[in-house]
Amino acid sequence: MDTYEPPIFELSSPGKHGANLPELDVPAASLPTNLLRNDDLAAMPELSEVEVIRHFTRISQRNVCIDTVMYPLGSCTMKYNPKIHEEAARIAGFAMAHPMQGENLSQGALQMMYELQHYLGEISGFDAVSLQPAAGAQGELTGILVFRAYHLDRGDTERVEVLVPDAAHGTNPATAAMAGLKVIEIKSDDRGNVDMDDLKAKLSPRTAGLMLTNPNTVGLFEEQIQEVSRLVHEAGGLMYGDGANFNAILGIVKPGAVGFDFMHYNLHKTFTTPHGGGGPGSGAVGCTAELAPFLPGPLVAYNEKATADDNAYHFAYPEKSIGQMKTFWGNFGMLVRAWTYIRTLGAEGLREVSETAVLNANYIRVKLKDIYPQSFDRICMHESVLKGQIEGAPDVRTLDIAKRLIDYGFHPPTVYFPLIVPEALMIEPTETESKRNMDFFIEAMRRIAAEAREDSDILHEAPTNTPVRRLDEARAARQPVLKYDKVKFDKLREEGEARVHEVNMASVI
Repeated sequence: MDTYEPPIFELSSPGKHGANLPELDVPAASLPTNLLRNDDLAAMPELSEVEVIRHFTRISQRNVCIDTVMYPLGSCTMKYNPKIHEEAARIAGFAMAHPMQGENLSQGALQMMYELQHYLGEISGFDAVSLQPAAGAQGELTGILVFRAYHLDRGDTERVEVLVPDAAHGTNPATAAMAGLKVIEIKSDDRGNVDMDDLKAKLSPRTAGLMLTNPNTVGLFEEQIQEVSRLVHEAGGLMYGDGANFNAILGIVKPGAVGFDFMHYNLHKTFTTPHGGGGPGSGAVGCTAELAPFLPGPLVAYNEKATADDNAYHFAYPEKSIGQMKTFWGNFGMLVRAWTYIRTLGAEGLREVSETAVLNANYIRVKLKDIYPQSFDRICMHESVLKGQIEGAPDVRTLDIAKRLIDYGFHPPTVYFPLIVPEALMIEPTETESKRNMDFFIEAMRRIAAEAREDSDILHEAPTNTPVRRLDEARAARQPVLKYDKVKFDKLREEGEARVHEVNMASVI
């Protein structure tokens, strides 16, 4: 007998209700005519409370998350989010704070923001920090706008080019283009670093700056970072640091000390604020004193001479600010979580985070390099980029390996990125995975390699134990189904696609 699978839609039955509204305790009033519905309310579903609960609980259990499985998504740092952060963010004075309330009612929140600015500046070696940007990509845009404002303020109108390595995150060239600047690509050398000869050839009086991730997107530390910084500065350009991989160098290297002028921090990567579903993110930025006057405001300032009747903590705008990047004060709940993370771990704990993340990534790299070729034969940082090219299985690709990992209970790593590595498998275990979990992952990867050689169809058909298997991603992007439509669903049922459509819709609603 097949396992009972309750229906996902069409649960409504006339007369059911799942809520009991309290008696009216205020004078009754009529709604304005323009706010009243004109269509038939009979179309609204009628469900019991238990049916609603089971519907959404069942959907949630089909999702994969960091709280249930290892999530080695390289370049995204999907690490565990400690629950103490959620408790801190739910403290009434934080959770219930309204962005329009006065500074006199927000001293605790402002103090937290001021301290976070100080902590991030100290950790990275920068003189000033703005918590404004809502995500890493917006932090990038902030940095390039600051670069442009800095050059224009000095009367240097010719600097219209931004240098970007060929291994960079896609947001880097997109950011420069959005800011109205021209993108110049820099090649990588045979050790995964910036190619110094290509860099020298492309630096010019038109160079506004270089956008560089360090450790870079191949998971490697730029071996000549100080020389790169020197060359860019001598050419009159500025150094932008993409902080996506800051998780690897906390307490070890300060970007401001090796030549970077500006950097964004992905609080949702390095400092364990939630990262699921694409956000909510937070892309705080730090910079040198030279660029501080151009930062987006407001920043939180502190008046140490304030009396009990004054607001010691208050908002202030930098003198030549590029303006606000986000409404109000940034993604405030994420700031609380990042502040809690830093305060919980302290300086020694943050360094241990990076040391463990680097150790874990190299453990996986060494254990798998005899089967999955390395992109570059050297010690990696927090993530290892291998190749999904298995000897003896020429018809197996990285995508097959990733899909088969799902059958073994692991979320796949990042695939086909960075673009300069063929059949890339970017694996980042983070510091939160134990040796035991990593050993299970390593064993799964080795078994998959054996399967690939013995019967590659096993991989081609994977995953086999999930509600949704291999979807038509091109069709999903071009013809998205964003709401349930009974007529369309019945037609798909006739075409034999009802089950796929049904489960896909459950993941959307």
